[in-house]
Amino acid sequence: MQRTLQEINIEIEATKKELENVHGTETEVYARIVGYYRSVRNWNKGKKDEYNQRKMFTAENISSAKTSTPTLSHYEIFIRKTCPNCPPVKDYILSTNLDGKIVDTDTDEGLSRASEKGVLSTPTVIFYDESNREIKRCHSVEEIKEIA
Repeated sequence: MQRTLQEINIEIEATKKELENVHGTETEVYARIVGYYRSVRNWNKGKKDEYNQRKMFTAENISSAKTSTPTLSHYEIFIRKTCPNCPPVKDYILSTNLDGKIVDTDTDEGLSRASEKGVLSTPTVIFYDESNREIKRCHSVEEIKEIA
């Protein structure tokens, strides 16, 4: 038996009225941090930012990642003038055949870009595929050699 449009609209209105009277309580979220579980509400700003950047991995994602290796297309390297580890990483990445962009985090524009990408230290090299999706982040010549 099919319902009429009027019956459906009456049911929708009744459901809306019920939803107006729904009162819940705040949910406490716990996550593992530095080896133990703690309420996310009590984390400092840095840990909250890290938590928001975490990515969920599932078995499907892992199996598909094993079968197809993304191709490195280009990179962004985030550096500072006073960083002692930046020159060797910068020199090595410039010696590769990849296209890339150098971002000086000592400038306002560079710092803004680093903040936008969640870069917390220098040197940081972010590698992207052809679709401009982030593939990997590296912080040393050794890490770059493993993937490039």
